[in-house]
Amino acid sequence: MPQLKDTYPLYLNNKAAQPNTDLAVTDKYTGEVAFRTALATPDVIDEAIAGTVRAAAPMAKLASYEKQDVLMHCVARFKERFDELAYSLCVEAGKPINDAEGEVTRLIDTFRIAGEEAVRNYGEVMPLDISARAKGYQAMWKRVPIGPCSFISPFNFPLNLAAHKIAPAIAMGCPFVMKPASKTPLGAIIMGEVLAECDVLPEGAFSILPASRDGADLFTTDERLKLLSFTGSPGVGWDLKAKAGKKPVILELGGNAAVIVDHDADLDDALERIIFGAFYQSGQSCIGVQRIIIHADIYDRFKDMLVEKTKTLIAGDPKDRDTFIGPMISEGEATRLKGWIDDAVEGGADLLTGGGLSNGNMLEATLLENVHPDAAAINEEAFGPLAILQKFTDFDAALDEVNRSKFGLQAGIFTRDLFKMYDAWDELDVGGIVINDVPSYRVDNMPYGGVKDSGLGREGIRFAMEDMSEIRNLVVRRN
Repeated sequence: MPQLKDTYPLYLNNKAAQPNTDLAVTDKYTGEVAFRTALATPDVIDEAIAGTVRAAAPMAKLASYEKQDVLMHCVARFKERFDELAYSLCVEAGKPINDAEGEVTRLIDTFRIAGEEAVRNYGEVMPLDISARAKGYQAMWKRVPIGPCSFISPFNFPLNLAAHKIAPAIAMGCPFVMKPASKTPLGAIIMGEVLAECDVLPEGAFSILPASRDGADLFTTDERLKLLSFTGSPGVGWDLKAKAGKKPVILELGGNAAVIVDHDADLDDALERIIFGAFYQSGQSCIGVQRIIIHADIYDRFKDMLVEKTKTLIAGDPKDRDTFIGPMISEGEATRLKGWIDDAVEGGADLLTGGGLSNGNMLEATLLENVHPDAAAINEEAFGPLAILQKFTDFDAALDEVNRSKFGLQAGIFTRDLFKMYDAWDELDVGGIVINDVPSYRVDNMPYGGVKDSGLGREGIRFAMEDMSEIRNLVVRRN
């Protein structure tokens, strides 16, 4: 296994800085301090924001090929540092090594896609002569960078969810400040180290700043920042939006995603995908499968299959390649979800398997059925290894059950019926529908985001670039 350093810097205006070693980051499996990083003070954050203001004009003037070169340099360096990046995820996030390697692969994909999109920033020519008064007039519009951006990324995908902010910002030509999650800052710091190798980026193009919540307000409230993009919990996200002032806000928040399994589904295939969707990286995904809605004709059979398969999942050290269930991010989060499970059972739910908590943050993969519709376990975001089985007989009623949630990120449907697919696309109030797979499926170039309490805006490089830009119109009178 690669070795991590004892200390890591922050990145201020493109350069490494080590003002302190105040942030201790633990190995999420052992609980021991794995390394320490610098923690940005309000003065450092203010200096970084000032740097983005100075960098805005030169960043906007970078040629498309120069931005592409930066992004493709990152791709090459991430490939060279693949094992280091994956191991860092194992340690700081407790992510099983197989999942960690998958995230590094997605990190590389995300920067590669951004490199391709960096040279595709198109505009449009449009006629204005829609009436006699506009005869001889023509318009052209283009997208220009919105300016300095503020990014706040979460703990569960500390590489790829940071990449979904950083890569489109570079492709669009926007300088930025980023606050990575304090529990998992290392992935973003390594990205900063790689970006610092790119001399073409003007000073102030980027800062990577682990910060306490006290200092983090500047990432939201400072009027010099022209956009805020936040990924994290709904409670925090909506509060940040209220404080953000005039700047646009992009929120990628939580979910309690549902998957429908219709009577004609391939159950063996659905089993493998749903087990993955519910329990990969200990269920700590905003599009993890939390609600499994199964047709009555196959309910008992498929329930038995799910229970049997769930019992075989290996829990343990995420550095072990046989491990499928690793630790949750903290004892507090594991205790919270354990409490929800216990409350659901006390309220009449049946515990089909799991429910045990050990080592502080090792929660067993858990399946429940007959959960009361008002229980937290079915209404709130579990963000852990919990899935709830429900039965349906009418497909429209199943769609209504998906929509009953206050969240709306993605939904999955296993069906062979083309008409049901289109009904779902028309009726489900979610950001995306995945047919014959779980809602947890995402490719990094597709539009991704939610509605209702799940957020605002869309990620996916091209769509994020649109959010990080403004349309500038040009009108020409030719008479």
